[in-house]
Amino acid sequence: MMGRRTVRWYGGRVLVAAAAALCATFAGAAGQAAADGLPTPYAFAQDATTVKGATDTTDAVPLEPGKTYKSSIGRDAKLYYRLELDATSNAYVSATAVPRPGTTVSYSDGVKVSVQDANSRHCSFSGTAHFGATQSPHPIAAWASRETGGDQYACQTLGTYYVVVERSGTADSPSGDWDLELSHVSEPALKKAAGSTSAPEVWNSASPDALAGNPKRRRGGAGFATASSLRQGIWQDGISPGQTLFYKVPVDWGQQLYATADLGSSSRGNRYVGTALVMSLYNPVRGFVDDVGSGYDGSQRSAALDPLPPVAYENRYALNDRVSGMRFAGSYYLVIHLSAQVADKIGDGPFGLTLRVRVAGTARTGPAYTGRPEPRDAFAVPAGDSDEAADGTVGGAAATGGGGSSGSDSSTLRLVAAGGIGTGSALVLGLGVWTVVARRRAGVPPEEADTASAPMPAPWERGAPRGW
Repeated sequence: MMGRRTVRWYGGRVLVAAAAALCATFAGAAGQAAADGLPTPYAFAQDATTVKGATDTTDAVPLEPGKTYKSSIGRDAKLYYRLELDATSNAYVSATAVPRPGTTVSYSDGVKVSVQDANSRHCSFSGTAHFGATQSPHPIAAWASRETGGDQYACQTLGTYYVVVERSGTADSPSGDWDLELSHVSEPALKKAAGSTSAPEVWNSASPDALAGNPKRRRGGAGFATASSLRQGIWQDGISPGQTLFYKVPVDWGQQLYATADLGSSSRGNRYVGTALVMSLYNPVRGFVDDVGSGYDGSQRSAALDPLPPVAYENRYALNDRVSGMRFAGSYYLVIHLSAQVADKIGDGPFGLTLRVRVAGTARTGPAYTGRPEPRDAFAVPAGDSDEAADGTVGGAAATGGGGSSGSDSSTLRLVAAGGIGTGSALVLGLGVWTVVARRRAGVPPEEADTASAPMPAPWERGAPRGW
């Protein structure tokens, strides 16, 4: 991400790795766009389909497994979406609620998600998410499921089901729509019944020794779709009041995840904010697992998730939600929010943020499914995640080359668009790539086509706007 970048030539073709990596960086760091003074909204999935929630089941639009959708919900609204499910697969639906800029929220404002059958019976699990003690508007996610097998009596057959998304709050809750990002993940049945229908009761619940060493810089993403990949290690970022940062950590079957968030000291104020920093953990289907908060008065603070059980299929049978949520291998999301109140009582920031991530245990073979989940990589631990994290790629997008020069140029511009970079930035980057191509066509030696850039400042070394 920092220092000198070189455009190399292979077999007469341009490898635009530097440009692609830069585009991926911006795509994964929409919430860090302070350098250009851009707003920092939630980064919806680029391929999200916009749908309108229905006020009754008759007009409910379908949500297909493996796809992501964008919608919205008004105050006190109750919206319906449709699912067509078979008799064996488990279905998981998550709704991420995103208050629009300038919105105010209270402790009890939130969103509830449930899956119901044609007789209004609730299926396996319904979830609710609130803004809580921060009383600060930021993305929150709730999930619900239809699970087959086990002791459930409803929702076990092939047929039509309904996702119900409700906005909750008090009588004086502010009006105005919230945006929604909806995801539907399908988990196939096992080839043979699970060996146990109860969650493991014994596991290592002791906190490990703290990680030590020099941290590496990593910019957080602005949404689930642009979450920055992390592996085990110490990572530094910067966070502004009202901002929410997203990271993802690959955790395989049999492994345990530990995470600590440290908010650095500041001399900008000495007033206390009761719940200033919140770190939330979501599983691969964006299901809430656990969270931890910390107050802040300008002195350094640390918040650590309580030890979680190793990832195991049988965890789903636990009554404890934080155990039940650790039921899949895949990318687990760490979502960090700094309360907007910090700006008034401490300062505008950005403030230094340090994440300490540990993944303990040896990866084990997962359960044998009868088919593939949708999306196909929902419960996989991509081999590239650790490599991407190691060499600075953000948002899980690796820089790749190949193809003719025009094809590479086109891919680069598509990446720019995906990252939501402003027109001016896109033109600058595009002109930079085209300049190298033009020099090559004019006979400039490859070694003279090197491009250099000044080291990119850390987020807390420059101004950053409020927002998420």
